[in-house]
Amino acid sequence: MGYDAIPYDKRVKENIRNYALSNLYDMEVVKRYLGSLAEVLGISLLLTDRHGEKEIVIGDSFVGFHPDVVNEPGRKLRIQNRTIGHLYVKALTPPKDERLVEDMVEGTVEFLSRYGEEVYLHRESSIYLEELENRLEERQRKISQNEREDVLTGVYNKLYFDEKMKLIDRSEVIPVAVINVNINDWKFVNDHYGDEESDRLIQTVAGILKEEAGPGYVVGRIDGDVFGVLIPMAEDGEAEEYAKKVSRRCDTYEDDILAPSVATGVVCKTNIEETLEERLSDAEYEMFNNKFEVKNAPGYRERLEKGLKK
Repeated sequence: MGYDAIPYDKRVKENIRNYALSNLYDMEVVKRYLGSLAEVLGISLLLTDRHGEKEIVIGDSFVGFHPDVVNEPGRKLRIQNRTIGHLYVKALTPPKDERLVEDMVEGTVEFLSRYGEEVYLHRESSIYLEELENRLEERQRKISQNEREDVLTGVYNKLYFDEKMKLIDRSEVIPVAVINVNINDWKFVNDHYGDEESDRLIQTVAGILKEEAGPGYVVGRIDGDVFGVLIPMAEDGEAEEYAKKVSRRCDTYEDDILAPSVATGVVCKTNIEETLEERLSDAEYEMFNNKFEVKNAPGYRERLEKGLKK
């Protein structure tokens, strides 16, 4: 029965159409009440839904009776200015006090309408508040996630990556491997294939970095085409092996246009007096040395430009 983002006042007016009498009333209680009323007043009563389907029948006067709620409606039960039911009345014998019968029946219709309205509004407000709370929780989760994650890639953003470096520094954990990963010729892809393909290149490399990362690895995008990776308590050779796996995955990536390639620089923090920010700068220096080697390797240019031949 929910309308999610529809304003509360609008949904209250519209949503009543989805409610049956049984959604608003304990029909057994209503039946007992109408039975007592019919007995006291000497009348038969028929309660139908908005379409004329019989819900409660008190007495024999309505045997064979087919309600026509369009042309001969009963006394209408109304909620939010919409009819949700009809109450039909037939006297078994001419009543001694017609006014009393009329007042009692009208009072019953008014009571049922007012009670149904209260139940309806309470239920709708409860549902609406629950939906608001769920949407708020989801929004807060996304905000929290966006505060940490790079929107394009799903790895940590630079702000959070920097915070992680400071946190690890304060913890005095050593050794910590530090890896700088730079996408080779991202600008070439952007110039020749446009933003969509250059973004896809960044996402592809980020995906490989995440897939190859072990438990506890910290992977962040620290510039447009640059990633940083931290490996606290790294074992000997672990960071170098990780960098090699990432490079191999990129070099063997199959695509009609993209030819991902990365340059990596690996260093290690072994002294608590050092900062990871300083070691990341050292890793960048090592990355540039590796970039020169990678980009001058045989076949590199041909693979990079393969998409131009399509």
